[in-house]
Amino acid sequence: MIVIVCQHPRRKPHGMTKSGTTRYRCCDCRKTFTESTSELAGMRIGMDRAAKILTMLCEGASVSATARIMETDPHTILDLLVMVGERCETYMASEIQGVHAADVQVDELWQFIFCKRKTAERVGYVGGCGDSYCFTAVERNTKLLLTWHLGERTEKDTNTFCRKLKWATTGRFQLTSDGFNAYPAAVGWNLGNRVDYGVLIKSFAPAAPDADRIYSPPQIIGAKRKKVFGAPVEEFICTSHAERLNGSIRNFVKRMGRLTYCFSKRWGNHRAALGLFFAHYNFCRRHRTLKGKTPAMATGLATKVWTMADLLEKVLHT
Repeated sequence: MIVIVCQHPRRKPHGMTKSGTTRYRCCDCRKTFTESTSELAGMRIGMDRAAKILTMLCEGASVSATARIMETDPHTILDLLVMVGERCETYMASEIQGVHAADVQVDELWQFIFCKRKTAERVGYVGGCGDSYCFTAVERNTKLLLTWHLGERTEKDTNTFCRKLKWATTGRFQLTSDGFNAYPAAVGWNLGNRVDYGVLIKSFAPAAPDADRIYSPPQIIGAKRKKVFGAPVEEFICTSHAERLNGSIRNFVKRMGRLTYCFSKRWGNHRAALGLFFAHYNFCRRHRTLKGKTPAMATGLATKVWTMADLLEKVLHT
């Protein structure tokens, strides 16, 4: 929830901060603030420092590491993350609408929040903990993340994700998913007359009795391409680009890393971290296969590579 510092129009200069920034005082409620604290919901860290903190989070640093390097309280960093992450999610949903796509790949990425599902069931925890799945849809040619959805691997969340993809795109395109059985009905209901839909079904080798497969899948020994409806081009039935994006998410969102203490403890923090990363990925991160362009530039949604300060300016004032 975003807290506004002051909503009254009457204010006057009230001295300076230690860094030389003009401080203002509201003539009605007598609160004091600077322009940056007004924009950042009362946090006295300034826009430049906020941009550096968020950049570190998007480059794979943990909250604790960022707090130590930036000499900032971890709770302030989490408050900033939640505020900006929520606004990034809203901004992307409003800006990425009716995008022309040729080839879209979708996938789901697992991570637990607070504890794993079996632990939550055994202990009796309810609400906001357990397994989570992040659904992503990436355009194969521009690498643009068209939409995403955080939920569980259920028919309801799959349908919600496909509905988001419907509004994010326009025209007819090829769509590929894995073999998750909730996709055909959700795709048919939301996108049935607009997509040529195919499924890539992978086959895995049986795990050895002494093999540790808790955090890594067994070896892939084959893959079968299946046309579901429409006329998908068989050689383009592929999920490699979506899975490569999963690798970037695991690498650059610290709380998505495996076998660490950095997993999310709260559902809202987890969702905000993903919202921030996806906005940064689309608008700020150069892609080598796009010759240094960002996915937003390749799609025509931006004309330059944004800095984190540019992204902050957009999401805080749109």
